[in-house]
Amino acid sequence: MKKRLILALEMLIIGIVTFTFCYTDLFYSLDSLYKDRLYQQPRAVDPSIKIISIDEKTLEVLGPFGTWPRSTYAKVLDLLGDYPAVVGFDIMLLGNMDEADDAIFEQSLSEHDNVVLASHLVYDTKAEVTSDGKTYINHMHVSRVEIPYTGGLAPVGYANTSADSDGTVRSYLPVTQVIDEAGNVTEYTSLSYQVYLQYCESMGQEPVTPATDENGAQWIYYAGKPYDYESISLIDLLEGKVDARIFTDCIVLVGAYATGLQDQFTVPNSSNQMFGVEINANIIQSFLDEQYPLPANRLGISLIFAAIAMVMFWVFSKLHLKWGTILFVLTEVITVLAGILLFTKAGISIPGFYLLLMLALDYVAALAGGYLYEWSKRRKIASVFRKYVAPQVVDDIMKSGKYRVELGGENRDIAVLFVDIRGFTPLSESLKPSEVVEILNEYLNLTTKAIFKNSGTLDKFIGDATMAVFNAPFDLEDYEYKAVCAAWDIVAGAKELEKKCMERFGKSVSFGVGVNCGEAVVGNIGCDFRMDYTAIGDTVNTAARLESNAKRGQVLISEHIYKRLKERIQVQEIGEIPLKGKSQGVCVYELLGIEREECSDDEAATDNKKEKESNI
Repeated sequence: MKKRLILALEMLIIGIVTFTFCYTDLFYSLDSLYKDRLYQQPRAVDPSIKIISIDEKTLEVLGPFGTWPRSTYAKVLDLLGDYPAVVGFDIMLLGNMDEADDAIFEQSLSEHDNVVLASHLVYDTKAEVTSDGKTYINHMHVSRVEIPYTGGLAPVGYANTSADSDGTVRSYLPVTQVIDEAGNVTEYTSLSYQVYLQYCESMGQEPVTPATDENGAQWIYYAGKPYDYESISLIDLLEGKVDARIFTDCIVLVGAYATGLQDQFTVPNSSNQMFGVEINANIIQSFLDEQYPLPANRLGISLIFAAIAMVMFWVFSKLHLKWGTILFVLTEVITVLAGILLFTKAGISIPGFYLLLMLALDYVAALAGGYLYEWSKRRKIASVFRKYVAPQVVDDIMKSGKYRVELGGENRDIAVLFVDIRGFTPLSESLKPSEVVEILNEYLNLTTKAIFKNSGTLDKFIGDATMAVFNAPFDLEDYEYKAVCAAWDIVAGAKELEKKCMERFGKSVSFGVGVNCGEAVVGNIGCDFRMDYTAIGDTVNTAARLESNAKRGQVLISEHIYKRLKERIQVQEIGEIPLKGKSQGVCVYELLGIEREECSDDEAATDNKKEKESNI
């Protein structure tokens, strides 16, 4: 129940974070870059849109742009004639230069009804009052409109280009409303939209209404990259090198195509800057193709992303690492493909970066949570078994991560060791309680160290007896041999303990040890509120009976142990003896020495070798 509540709380946090990130557009620059690179895929440019470029070659011949006589543009119109459907000048023709020369251009305009000229909106800041009485600064207030000197001889459209906060042109205003001090509303049309309207009129088509967002902006779906549209140098046209018939029924845009004219902007579909006239060409093509995607509703998409993130966190939390990783990769790929499909086919731009980010956080958080849960679980298990199993064994298995503990019971082939103090009852009666405890602690310390040194599991202390198992709960290589080594180390260590007790208390202390191996049931055995990890079965009972028959300083082993280790130990056959609780006698051997092939340290190996030689 507690784990479910924690998971629900984690899901709620994931949902809130996802909604907040997406709704506030916290990572606007990264999300914009993501959409630029994935959604703005180039498509074929419309060949009916052509650019007459004011390029470097033209400037070299005609000189600085600001010094050109207006008759130059009149000559352009005269050369184009009535072939183009519309001619849009993406250049500012403000104020008079030479009255006679200006009149030539005005005359040409009066003779052509397919021309659109550029105007310019001048913005300033202005304090405005909202409906609830609060004052705010409107930084997009139009203070005046700069129009061409030609007056009403041709329709005009403002050529303003506005970039996002990161300097990239992603949208524009097709129509801007200006309210004067008297409250009168005047509507101004952008150059690209006005050119499109003029084109539809010339071609007898019904224009489409631009799709805009809540701020009145139309988002640009770029068809071409810089220099993709067909361009003809203006000087080539003036010098008669171009046949005007190539412009038949075309949309012709005249604009800057030289870096020095400072009409270049950063665009989302290219690392190179794009000239303003090319941006207008892309906008016009979006009308022709009816491709003008809109951002998805921010509130709606934020709620959807939050729900997806919560569900995926729950799924990741339930899956194995392998399948979770596969699902994570699939969801990331699906998110990318869905975003591209929605943009190109349905005209919806979703902030896919946020979903990708939260799916990654889902995956990492679920992975980290699972790891921490397993780590805590293993640490808890290890802390319990470290009290019974040799610490080095627990450490090695914790590092490898390969151990598995079966809760409940399982059948395992194990070796069992029992050791007991001989004559403990009369010893305890003749000494003070504190002295008895001191001797008992010395004895338990000796047996525990011997068991742990040989990678055994300390099962329990039974009064003055000790029980140990080998090959449980973890697999232990050569466990029968290690059980015999532990018994041999206990007997060897008892000599020093016996000497110490004789010097301090005038009492002799020695042990009897029994070792057996075979199948037993091991696991957590007990009741709901109290259980211990132990081993039960005939193998355990036989080991206990062997220990009870062992004399002072004697190690008795069963025939099973002898058969498995007879090449590595020295024994003396005692023969078949009856054991309490068994209907038939058991063949028993006394351990006399061992081949210490695997010893925990060199010093112990040397001591045991000397012990073996003395016994033999």
